[in-house]
Amino acid sequence: MSRFGRRGSFWVSTLVLALCLWSSGAPSVLYPTYAQEWGLSSVVVTSVFAAYPAALLLSLLVVGDLSDVIGRRRTMLLGIALIAVSAIVFSLAGGVALLYVGRALQGVGTALALSAASASLVDNNVSANPRLPSSLTTVSTSTGLTLSLLVSGALAQYAPLPLQLSYWVLAPVGLLTIVMLALSRDDRPEGAGRWRPRLPHVAPGLGTVYVGATLAVSVAYATGALVLSLGAQMARELTGATDLLVIGSALALSSVVIGVTALAIQRVPAHTLIVTGAGSAIAGLALMEWAASSGSFALFLAFSVVSGVGYSLSFSGGLSLVGRAAPAEHRGSMISAVYLVSYLGQAVTAVAAGALATSLGLELALDLVAPVVALLCVAAGVVALLDLRRRRIAVRPASA
Repeated sequence: MSRFGRRGSFWVSTLVLALCLWSSGAPSVLYPTYAQEWGLSSVVVTSVFAAYPAALLLSLLVVGDLSDVIGRRRTMLLGIALIAVSAIVFSLAGGVALLYVGRALQGVGTALALSAASASLVDNNVSANPRLPSSLTTVSTSTGLTLSLLVSGALAQYAPLPLQLSYWVLAPVGLLTIVMLALSRDDRPEGAGRWRPRLPHVAPGLGTVYVGATLAVSVAYATGALVLSLGAQMARELTGATDLLVIGSALALSSVVIGVTALAIQRVPAHTLIVTGAGSAIAGLALMEWAASSGSFALFLAFSVVSGVGYSLSFSGGLSLVGRAAPAEHRGSMISAVYLVSYLGQAVTAVAAGALATSLGLELALDLVAPVVALLCVAAGVVALLDLRRRRIAVRPASA
């Protein structure tokens, strides 16, 4: 059987990344409908949301370095198979129990596929631009999230079986991706030996790189958690709209901005991306609070744009930093370690925001959560500046 070469495998990896985020975002537009039809509280809805990063975290603890041993392709195949199964589970859900099962399967599948696909882009990059993999990772994931919000919103609003049909679309896409992966090049490392479960680890001498990258990606994921866990509620309250396509389009604006921004920043240095991303994220948080307090949908849209820019800059900068520094034999594990901490932050942010919104109201919840996320942004910017200064000092003696 003929297989794709490195270039073909590169583009199949972008499809895997898009599918991971399409799958994880597919329920987001439907959360208000689930809550209304099944009488679910905000805490239950956000805990369903958080079941995904929780399962992903536990999986990364066990299989974070799997792709370094059995190869990126095999690891992605396992992950996408679970994502396809999760779509079937969601389509059969008649109550909250199967929502938890579906989210858990999504989490495990994404843990396997996401870091492997991110590493595969670096491995198979044949262009002269070393920052292309991180930019396309951002573009692919934002495209997947945009598709999930728009497809789910349109089908839920205008097609029959609103809680099933979007998953019936997702499952065949998963099967097609499996076929494409089967045709990709076999990339199992020679002499890798048998895989044994162990914690994701950081390659020697790359601790500072890891901390900087993790803080940057955590900024992106924490702001993204606020959009995905509370965004639908905010959009519905601010517009009074019940049309799920309108709500999905409002949420999708941020992910569209993420992708467009990533295309424009392919040659910007990682440290610059992280610092400007942190500043943009802080501005986005301020706009989110202002929108909630004023009841302005225009400010909500402005928040979506600015936070999307901040997400794109932070995520691309963090992945570029770790992807270029990590040696190939440790790349999957290091990227998994970055995702591990970042998804933990996402889960904590989502659950805390949902619990506070239920007990105190949306506006006060944001007053409490936004400053904490802003401190994370400051930390990411400071660490990036310190690392950049350290590198410049290290270069001076060598060039003297």
